[in-house]
Amino acid sequence: MAIAVLGGAGYIGSHTVYELIDRGFDVVVIDNLQTGHREAVHEKAIFYEGDIRDAKFLDEVFHKEKIEAVIHFAANSLVGESMTNPLKYYDNNVYGTKVLLESMVKNGINKIVFSSTAAVYGEPERIPILETDRTVPTNTYGETKLAMEKMFRWVDLAHGVKYVSLRYFNACGAHISGKIGEAHNPETHLIPLVLQVPLHKRECIKIFGEDYDTKDGTCVRDYIHVTDLADAHILAVKYLMDGNESNVFNLGNGVGFTVKEVIASAEKVTGEEISAQTDVRRAGDPAQLVASSEKAKSVLGWKPKFDDLDKIVETAWNWHKNARY
Repeated sequence: MAIAVLGGAGYIGSHTVYELIDRGFDVVVIDNLQTGHREAVHEKAIFYEGDIRDAKFLDEVFHKEKIEAVIHFAANSLVGESMTNPLKYYDNNVYGTKVLLESMVKNGINKIVFSSTAAVYGEPERIPILETDRTVPTNTYGETKLAMEKMFRWVDLAHGVKYVSLRYFNACGAHISGKIGEAHNPETHLIPLVLQVPLHKRECIKIFGEDYDTKDGTCVRDYIHVTDLADAHILAVKYLMDGNESNVFNLGNGVGFTVKEVIASAEKVTGEEISAQTDVRRAGDPAQLVASSEKAKSVLGWKPKFDDLDKIVETAWNWHKNARY
């Protein structure tokens, strides 16, 4: 029996595939390569190029391969784009998940781990954020992820498809081997953007707002290493395989770092000065986003290994300076 990883050629998906294979799982990767990279797919994984909105394609794969559980990363995830092209996000994220769930029900697959997001919370009521806090997304991306979560709940009630929804914060870093890493186009994540300065791909990094109520006036975010995220997805699969009920978990380090602290860490790791330029605040940027991951730690037994910012940035730097795709 295999684990099907949808979006397994993408950033977090490819790292999860590596961890699954290292732990002895058989893995089937499904990806349309819209934003994923064929080079990021582990050589021991079975790979199918196709789209989750294609019901015939999914049925064929699920019929051919013996799938025990699904890990679902396949989605569009750019917040800015989701606001200018919301229908693209409803089509790929929500409709795609609807087609996926229909195929799972049809083919008797009843376990799914879902890649959700902290964006479902919108403006946080408190720090750290708890799973029970209200969910009022402030962008289309977060709204579609929340709609997908709700779809899982109703399908569970109707068809017994058990799910774990993992709401995570700022994914970052790269595989310790340097073989795979973060390669987005366009790039929107802070750490790779900062590292583009010492790589001479940009002259400076922009800091959007220095007047927030934080220790140095810049936004605070919870950075969680991609391998720790991968580990949580595997623990969630095992949780469902053990016969547990559907559940929702936050994933984060529980410690926030400011934009300026990330820049300082990158300077330390690369040994180069990184020029920064202050710009106006971006609309909808909360001052702080930090997760409480106590539930994931106590229920799943999850223990993040990369809790040092310099180490996280170092793994990212090792990937980016020798990027293979």
